[in-house]
Amino acid sequence: MGKQTISIIKNMLDNDKVNEEILEELMKDERKGVQKLIHTYEKRLAKERELEKNYLEMCHYEQSAFGKGKQFVAGIDEAGRGPLAGPVVAAAVILPHDFKLLGLNDSKQINEATREKFYSIIKKEAISYGVSIISNETIDEVNIFEATKLAMREAVNQLEPKPDHVLIDAVHLNGLPCTSESIIKGDAKSISIAAASILAKVSRDILMKEIHQKYPNYDFISNMGYGTKHHMDMLKAYGATPYHRKSFAPVRDVLTIS
Repeated sequence: MGKQTISIIKNMLDNDKVNEEILEELMKDERKGVQKLIHTYEKRLAKERELEKNYLEMCHYEQSAFGKGKQFVAGIDEAGRGPLAGPVVAAAVILPHDFKLLGLNDSKQINEATREKFYSIIKKEAISYGVSIISNETIDEVNIFEATKLAMREAVNQLEPKPDHVLIDAVHLNGLPCTSESIIKGDAKSISIAAASILAKVSRDILMKEIHQKYPNYDFISNMGYGTKHHMDMLKAYGATPYHRKSFAPVRDVLTIS
């Protein structure tokens, strides 16, 4: 290969149009621009190898279930247990055996743009998924833990085909029609739970952005109902909205004072 322009070399590296022989020849090119491109290329490959390794590790629970003859393994997770306002949302998802989405992880570890991108991919490629929304009124009636379990059960019930094994983030669910595992920090250990966490988080964010349009003073579009300083200041100044959880102490305290 003769000496190429830096622009051509960049295109080759960006599109993985190099082999070991070409890469070895490029390494002999003393131009700083070429050496910088090679460094960026090697750094990208290292990151991709790390993502591949992490992804394979997160397939452990699914592969173990498949090895036991399970066909439809569902992951379940929730979003919104801690906020002072808005619903709690749970999602359940069954992914194909050959599903692959490098970078898939706990929704809290992924930025908003990537979450929304993954949300679309998961919905498109999943065998089945369900999303359940439990209102703040129900949360006040039964408590947040019971509301979370209710949301999870409803999300599982939406799945078709029905799962024959369920992986759940941290929560034990009784009375399921199939085997199940509760995994601590499961959204960082299982691709199915991680996918469910993405669906639950993005679905809830969409709802909170809609609520923000009705009550912009509280800045729900930014805090998603969590008790930030601004949110607490607005709660004290304007009181609770119909979407606030009145059983949660910070909201209850404001209502008691008023």
